[in-house]
Amino acid sequence: MGYNNIELDFANFREEILTSRAVKYTNAENLEEDMELDFTFVKENEKMREEINRKSFTFAEDAWRKLKQNKLSIVSLIFIILITTLAIVVPIFSKYSIFETNLSMTNRVPTAAHWFGTDQLGRDIFVRVMYGARYSLAIAFIASFLNLIIGILYGGVSGYLGGRVDIFMMRVVDIIYSIPMTIYVILIMVTFEKGGFSNIILALALSYWIGMARIVRGEILQLKQQEYILAARTLGASNKRVLFKHLLPNSMSSIIVTLTLQIPSAIFTEAFLSFIGLGITPPAASWGTLANDALGGFRLYPYQLIFPTLAICLTILAFNLLGDGLRDALDPKVRG
Repeated sequence: MGYNNIELDFANFREEILTSRAVKYTNAENLEEDMELDFTFVKENEKMREEINRKSFTFAEDAWRKLKQNKLSIVSLIFIILITTLAIVVPIFSKYSIFETNLSMTNRVPTAAHWFGTDQLGRDIFVRVMYGARYSLAIAFIASFLNLIIGILYGGVSGYLGGRVDIFMMRVVDIIYSIPMTIYVILIMVTFEKGGFSNIILALALSYWIGMARIVRGEILQLKQQEYILAARTLGASNKRVLFKHLLPNSMSSIIVTLTLQIPSAIFTEAFLSFIGLGITPPAASWGTLANDALGGFRLYPYQLIFPTLAICLTILAFNLLGDGLRDALDPKVRG
């Protein structure tokens, strides 16, 4: 009896809810009419019309798109291209010779005929500054490229093998790094007994690869723990293939940024060595050599020192700004 009463009460309660408080809808049209909906049903053709078609970008295209948003980096890139082009073209097509002297035109101030004036031997300073850019930029580019090769190989092998090999190789780097780089380069140049184009490149290449090696080692130590490296090893890939086909290509963003920032350091070091007489020797001229030649008459003819010095400063600044822009464009942590 007790169970039947409970069942009867529940049936009555259910009937009361259905009749007094619940609302029955027979179809979707009554539902839309009686209820205020905060959405509407979208038909198939409207779905197709509202599809967003976004163009896909490769990593290089996305990096270039990001780099173009950095105005200072683009201006710096244009300046680097311009100074490189002028260094090639001006000494070839200029009516003034690089080495020919004209004692009747000595120490002339800048004019329309001589944009940067003339030096103590009557030579056009603008042509000599552009000619000096050949040596300064060529030394910086070649030395940085050699630093790139040595640093990638040394740092890649050290980071990939790890263990005792890594410890030994990094201790060698620490010993070399304990000597200031400028002093190290000077010691190498003194050992060669004279300056010169090839000697200064060799000196820079033997001393400036340490920073690149450390950057590459750090990147390899992080990347070699990734799943795709384990998958490559599982499939039987050799150490050489894993290093050169998987690890180094995925480290190129940091390598490119480091390379870009090493070029201005090489330009400054070459200018300093040439300024103190250990770099490019006359009759050849780099920016450091031109600054050294103009130092004696700086009080009377300051423009002879200002223009080569300004070329050094602007070029170093342009490479630094370009390096910062490349870092923002290539580094996924900065890009967000």
